[in-house]
Amino acid sequence: MNIPSTLKTTGRAAALGSLALAALGSVAAFAQEAAPAAAAAAPAAPTPVLDTGNTAWMLTSTALVLMMTIPGLALFYGGMVRKKNVLATIMQSFAITCLVTILWFMFGYSLAFSTNDSASMNSFIGGASKFFHHGITTSSLWLPGVVNIPEFVFSMFQMTFAIITPALIAGAFAERMKFSALLIFMALWLLVVYVPVAHWVWGGGFLGTAGVLDFAGGTVVHINAGVAGLVCALVLGKREGYGTVNMAPHNLVYSVIGASLLWVGWFGFNAGSELAADGLAGAAMLNTQVATAAAALAWMFAEWIVAKKPSVLGIISGAVAGLVAVTPASGFVNPTGAFIVGIVAGVLCYISAVKVKHMFGYDDSLDAFGVHGVGGIIGALLTGVLADPAINSLSSGASLGKQVYGVAVTIIWTAIATLVILYIVKALVGLRPSTQEEVEGLDISQHGEVVP
Repeated sequence: MNIPSTLKTTGRAAALGSLALAALGSVAAFAQEAAPAAAAAAPAAPTPVLDTGNTAWMLTSTALVLMMTIPGLALFYGGMVRKKNVLATIMQSFAITCLVTILWFMFGYSLAFSTNDSASMNSFIGGASKFFHHGITTSSLWLPGVVNIPEFVFSMFQMTFAIITPALIAGAFAERMKFSALLIFMALWLLVVYVPVAHWVWGGGFLGTAGVLDFAGGTVVHINAGVAGLVCALVLGKREGYGTVNMAPHNLVYSVIGASLLWVGWFGFNAGSELAADGLAGAAMLNTQVATAAAALAWMFAEWIVAKKPSVLGIISGAVAGLVAVTPASGFVNPTGAFIVGIVAGVLCYISAVKVKHMFGYDDSLDAFGVHGVGGIIGALLTGVLADPAINSLSSGASLGKQVYGVAVTIIWTAIATLVILYIVKALVGLRPSTQEEVEGLDISQHGEVVP
C-alpha cells in the first residue's frame, strides 16, 4: 500500500508531522483496504453446474424424437404407398437421417444456433464459429444458469428436429422422385430453408425477437415441411396413373405402428422442448396427449359422417394432425386450449387432405401439406388466440397478429426457396425416373430390391 510505505520513510522527521501523517495514513489505509474486504465478503456468483435431472430428460427426449423418423415416419409412410415402392419410401427416411446428421454436425448447428459476428446479419443467420462443433467440449453448457444441460445434448436434440423436417416433405412426392435427386434436394433444402428458419425463430433471429411463439416446431418444422411438400408435389406433377390406377395403401398395419411410434416419440418432441424436467414439460406432455386424442376422434367422426365409415387410415391421420397442430401451442396453452386445438385440427385437416386436395387436383401423395402444412398453420394461429399466461409467462405477449406474421414469412420464404432448389436439382440430375421405371416401382428401379 502506497500511503503506509511513505509514512515509514518520513515518520522520523518530526513527531508532530509523524503523528498527523500517521492519523491520515490510518484513515487512507482503512479506506483502501475496506473495498477489497467488502468485495471478498460479498458472495461470488455461483458457477453453473450441469443439471443431471434436466440432462437425463433431454437424453431421453432426444432418443424419442429420433425414433419418430426411424422407424416411426418410415413405417407410417411405408405402409401408405404401394408395395412396389415400400422399400424406396423407407429408404428415404433412413438416408435422410444419415445425410442430415452429417450436415448438421458440420454446418447446420452453427448456422442455426451460434451468434453471427455481424449484429445485423444475426437476425437472419448464425455464424461459422461452431462449424464441426468447434469449441464445444463436455463442459460446455447450453443456457448456463437456466437449464444447465450439455451443449452436445442440445445440439443432438435439435439435430433430431432437423432430421424429421425434410423427411416429412418426402410424403408429398412419394413414389415419384429419383433417389439421387432426393439426396441433393434434401441437402440443399436443409441448409437453405430449414436452418435459417430455425435461427429466425429459436436462434435469436427476427421472428423470435418479434414475439412469434413456436414452442416445439409448428412453424420451424411443420409449416416449413408442409409448404415445401406442396411445392414439390406441384413441380413434380402427379404420379403415373393418378386418378385411374388403384393407389390404396398396401399395408395399413405398418402405418398404424408408425403412427403409434410417432405419438409416443412426440412427447420428446413437445415436452422435451422445455429443455428441463419441470412443470411446464408436464403441461406440454398432457396437452400433446389431449390434442392428439381429440383430433383423432374429430377426424374419425367427420369421416364417418361424410364417407359413412370410420377408417383406420382416417383415425391415424387425425392423430398425426393433432400432434402437428399442438406442437407450437403445447407449452403455451392450457389443456382446454389443447382440446380445442385438437378438434379444430382434426376437422380442418380432414377437409384439406380429403376434399381440398381433390378439388384442386394436386397429388400430395401422403398428405404432407394437408396434415403438416395445414395442421401447423392451425396450431400456430390458435397459439396466438389460446395462449395462457398461467401456463407460460411468455404467453402474455401472444397475439394473433404476431402469429400471422410468422406464418406468412415462413410460407413465402419456404415456397420460393424450395422452388429454386427444385429447378437446380432438375437441371443437375433430373427429378423423376422414367415412366417405365416409375411403373415398375422405385424399389427395383432405384435400389434393385423388391419385397417378396
